[in-house]
Amino acid sequence: MSGRQLHLNVNLLHSGVYPSAWRLPGSRPDAFLDIDHFVRVARIAERGKLDAVFLADTPAINDRIDYRPFNALEPTVVLSAVAAATTHVGLVATASTTYNEPYNLARRFASLDLVSRGRAGWNVVTTADAAAGRNFGFAGASEHGARYARAREFTELVHALWDSWEDDAFVGDKASGRFIDTGKVHAVEHRGPHYTVAGPLTVPRSAQGRPVTFQAGGSEDGRELAAATADAVFSLAQTIEDGAAYARDLRVRAVRYGRSPDALVILPGLATVIGSTEAEARRRQDELWDLVPEAYSLARLAGTLRIDPDQLDLDKPLPDPLPLPPDANHTMFLGTVALARRDKLTVRQLLRALGGGVGHRIVVGTPDAIADDIAAWFRAGAADGFNLMPDVLPDGLETFVDEVVPILQRRGLFRWDYAGATLRDHLGLARPASRYTAPDRAASGRRAASGR
Repeated sequence: MSGRQLHLNVNLLHSGVYPSAWRLPGSRPDAFLDIDHFVRVARIAERGKLDAVFLADTPAINDRIDYRPFNALEPTVVLSAVAAATTHVGLVATASTTYNEPYNLARRFASLDLVSRGRAGWNVVTTADAAAGRNFGFAGASEHGARYARAREFTELVHALWDSWEDDAFVGDKASGRFIDTGKVHAVEHRGPHYTVAGPLTVPRSAQGRPVTFQAGGSEDGRELAAATADAVFSLAQTIEDGAAYARDLRVRAVRYGRSPDALVILPGLATVIGSTEAEARRRQDELWDLVPEAYSLARLAGTLRIDPDQLDLDKPLPDPLPLPPDANHTMFLGTVALARRDKLTVRQLLRALGGGVGHRIVVGTPDAIADDIAAWFRAGAADGFNLMPDVLPDGLETFVDEVVPILQRRGLFRWDYAGATLRDHLGLARPASRYTAPDRAASGRRAASGR
């Protein structure tokens, strides 16, 4: 296919994005601990030619585990197993810049990139969760600006470590006995406000050069971090207008950092509930909603807003004013409040609009209706694609792959097959040269990005 290409990623949210997904007859309550479940979902995604699978993560229990499953397993361990069972689909894992060290994280993701032959991605988060802070010896979450200042240095240092081997540093010449060209393995010698790291990394670059960097943030600090360092961005938008405005803003910021406005792939979250008819899709949504305990939904909303659940009256709008707390997840807070204010929702209506805790936009309807919605956002420039969140896994994804993907393919929006083998190939991103490679050699070895 030619021209701009739609990108589709799937969020491996254990049983599905709805908190009640695990309670449906075909769901397995223990799926969140079963590697076979993750492999099965990844294989479905690969059958549909999706760009990647994605695992969110928080190094703490921060949800109501008396009501629902959660992401318990360490993401890069899960995706290493998935890598062995797949051949093309990308593998994106979340890891915090607040509760990791740059060298260990760089080595872990570079290893996953090599094991998967160039399919790894790192989703950069700063972790605004107080429970995570207490697991690492802190009283709670650090201040928002401080987290992002640390994240900027952390991410740039990780990139430097990933570049510390030039592409042809490995020689392996039996005749001469030369194993590594040490002149092409470089110390990074980083000394900054937060980190001092000598380098180099213990592993060379992969088929895609280095892992793809994702970032998820809607705050001012988050947008600046994404514009400066990210290849792809997970975003939250409830309307085409909001999505298009976000995309324009991020691309303008990228230009200020000397980057092309097309250097970023922007992927809003999209939860899907699909039925053969509109009525069937609505019945499925009702079934899922009816199984979400009200106490859970209220607690989840109160947690997003950083207020006591007692401040929420089901039959009234959100409290007003509702200031942005410094320790909140700014993206989720601002998206939730904007939805409530714009549509003049009561708390009860807001809970349903959020799917009992989904947070991202929910589309309910037939395969054609879902495809129409995706196409409208894509053509309006509000999205380069979507981070899909099926209502139930794996069957919600199977329905999407079997019934929505073919419609998008017939419309010329989505690939019929993978054009390359790496995650950068799928996303239409150029393979970055090592910063230590001489410019003439870098130019001769650089591959052009495919169209998107």
